[in-house]
Amino acid sequence: MVAVAQEQGTPPPASPTVRRMARELGVDINRVRGTAPGGRITSEDVSAFAKSIITGATAPAGAVQTGPVSIGPAATARALPDFTRYGEIERQPMSKVRAITAQTLSYAWTTVPHVTQHDEADITELEESRKKYAPRVENSGGKLTMTAILVKVIASALRRFPDFNASIDAARGEIILKKYYNVGIAVDTERGLLVPVVKHVDGKNLIEIAAEVTQLADKARNKKIMPDDLEGGCFTISNLGGIGGVGFTPIVYAPEVAILGVSRASMKPVYRNGAFEPRLMLPLSLSYDHRLIDGAAAARFARWVCEALENPILLAIEG
Repeated sequence: MVAVAQEQGTPPPASPTVRRMARELGVDINRVRGTAPGGRITSEDVSAFAKSIITGATAPAGAVQTGPVSIGPAATARALPDFTRYGEIERQPMSKVRAITAQTLSYAWTTVPHVTQHDEADITELEESRKKYAPRVENSGGKLTMTAILVKVIASALRRFPDFNASIDAARGEIILKKYYNVGIAVDTERGLLVPVVKHVDGKNLIEIAAEVTQLADKARNKKIMPDDLEGGCFTISNLGGIGGVGFTPIVYAPEVAILGVSRASMKPVYRNGAFEPRLMLPLSLSYDHRLIDGAAAARFARWVCEALENPILLAIEG
């Protein structure tokens, strides 16, 4: 079946369900070529377009994936055993969001040589300040969370370490250095993981960032997220502190080159001024693309983030 291109300025024909699916996947439906009669766009067309973006390929006209969505490299596929031999099972279809997430992570894991740098930040004083100023931020429509604070800190760190605000163009053998600072925040939703992006963080104060983080997270969970909200990220933060854990190894959200994982802060005895003191320590896990970033650079980046959390004046001095 031949795909039909839409006339310029004419909204593409697609059902509300297909349009919602495109929004959830961050796909601009105006760029999708419909293969149904009259150029109508189907869910398969949206899936094929999303997959072409993830793999870095250009989808040929009329190319549509008709079977189940592939979630990994074909070379790694292997036959599954007959699980019914061992007991009762239930099969459930994989959601479109979950399938695209699986594609994205499979591509990133097989393409990017990952290394993870772990560190800890003493946020004892920062937590006291956060609680003190939280009501002021709430009056402006946001929540002064650790994620919001880290969005601001990361934007400053990206200016200090430009290789972390980059992408690799392997086909041309070039490094793309970005002059803008957009930070993605991983949001856990009932449909799967979505990563809305806070744009141009360097030009916003913490109150503005906190409000935007709150709004984007709410939109993601309430199925109101728009394609533009999910595009243009330079770096991603994945905060699992609200759930727990002492550390993890997040997968780089390619074509970005680094991602920061945040775990739950806990009180620990820290030796200071000749004695042990109880301090609130925040575990941080920085995964990075080793093709561009060396271990020493990652250690310096992670340490700078920790020092910025421990001494916020550093943002004014170096940020």
